[in-house]
Amino acid sequence: MSEEKRAYYHMNIAGCERDLPICPISDTVDIAGFVMLGDVEITVKTAQALLEKCPEHDVIVTAETKGIPLAYEMAKQGCGRYVVARKGIKAYMRNPIEVEVKSITTDHVQKLILAEDDYRGMEGKRVLIVDDVISTGESLVAIESLVEKVGGKIVGKACVLAEGDAKDRTDIVFLEPLPLFFKD
Repeated sequence: MSEEKRAYYHMNIAGCERDLPICPISDTVDIAGFVMLGDVEITVKTAQALLEKCPEHDVIVTAETKGIPLAYEMAKQGCGRYVVARKGIKAYMRNPIEVEVKSITTDHVQKLILAEDDYRGMEGKRVLIVDDVISTGESLVAIESLVEKVGGKIVGKACVLAEGDAKDRTDIVFLEPLPLFFKD
């Protein structure tokens, strides 16, 4: 099996040196792929660094899948509770609420869902929304909508990396900017 030469983007993220693979997402744009899944060191260090920058909160909410380790570790180091907006309805979910989202890294419209067991007790609570990367902000808007539907009070939005124009947003906390790579 031949191995093709792959381009990488080098970053220092919360003291962790990483080479992110450059991945095409369209005919004109590539992104640097950042995946926390399986990287314990970066999960622990980015959670700690974000908690130092984020407002006080009672619960953390993230979208399935790549934000889960970050939400878990931030909750472990901080508030003690996190909730995951799932991408599909499962048999055990009672009284689910849902919204649709189109993410830059997904080729189709998805749903984000909270079950009653997840959103019960969130009313009036201070909610911090977290994700690994914010780019277009579509996933963020969907999670905000879910939190608002259940009466949570959004006190902050945070991510490890702000991709492209997201670095210019004033409504998010992030650790590092991540450029988009435009093809000629």
